[in-house]
Amino acid sequence: MSIVDVRAVSTGALTIAVSMMAGAALSQPQFGAPPQPRPEATLAAAPAGFDARREGVPAGLVERVEFDSKVTGGKRPASVYLPPGYSAEKKYPVLYLLHGIGGNETHWPGPGNAGAILDNLIADGKAVPMIVVMPNGRASNEPSTLFAGGRGPGAGPGAGPGANAPGAGGPPGAGGPGGRGGAAMAVEFEAYAAFERELIGDLIPFIEARYSVTADRTHRALAGLSMGGGQSLNFGLNNVDTFAWVGGFSSAPNTKPPAELVSDPAKARRLELLWVSCGNEDGLFNISAGVHEQLAAQNVPHKWYIDAGAHTFPVWKNDLYYFSSLLFR
Repeated sequence: MSIVDVRAVSTGALTIAVSMMAGAALSQPQFGAPPQPRPEATLAAAPAGFDARREGVPAGLVERVEFDSKVTGGKRPASVYLPPGYSAEKKYPVLYLLHGIGGNETHWPGPGNAGAILDNLIADGKAVPMIVVMPNGRASNEPSTLFAGGRGPGAGPGAGPGANAPGAGGPPGAGGPGGRGGAAMAVEFEAYAAFERELIGDLIPFIEARYSVTADRTHRALAGLSMGGGQSLNFGLNNVDTFAWVGGFSSAPNTKPPAELVSDPAKARRLELLWVSCGNEDGLFNISAGVHEQLAAQNVPHKWYIDAGAHTFPVWKNDLYYFSSLLFR
């Protein structure tokens, strides 16, 4: 989406998008009105304790890495989960897991509990041992002016705004320094869109050179929450030669319009799994519902799930639990 496109988004959509502190807190303000009547949840709650460390369950390793980016011209960070017993003698599939706006590479392994979720699934035989790459999905040297303190390309762990950051969750122009309106949002949309080139051209080659992976489309998955959900749908459907498994959790206004997103239904049908989900109390529900409706109209096989909840990490952790259990089988 170009800067012109972003500025053409309605004021209401920009307010919603700027308010999305996705990944920065476990609980967030409601973004717009929930759908009415409220849809029934179709995705069951994961078993109690699914996202907590369990005694006796082997723990994987989460390490921080940096790779060279041709997009920013500098070093860029990522967190990488290696499953228990990782060995260079074996080959592993890879899930690239993306955060939301205001988030960074620490949010899925931190409040998202991705490591504990995968450890438990693998121990229970419900998921294939996999590597999970959780990058910083904002590919830009421009500091963010949406959030207090800004976000440059080299920002380290924990640099994202917290639930109590000045202006967190507020509308354009509310709280915090810097321009908080449409121009600032345009910078964010461009930065997150630019990550497609960095992901394909820089991060994937780095991961496949550093770790013992099976380097083909059937062993690569892409998923994310909120802004990262929009990225995953946009990038995944545009790169079916690279990814065979794609998931969007509570996807944000950066998601392409449904007709543009599914402009080539035959290409979309090549995916092994296309997952679309959203909470039934989420003010962004219509974005995911619109994608589902377009996919259904074009006879594109996909999973459409409605979670019980709003635009929060409990919803996204539930999605990760079920989505990752389906991968690479």
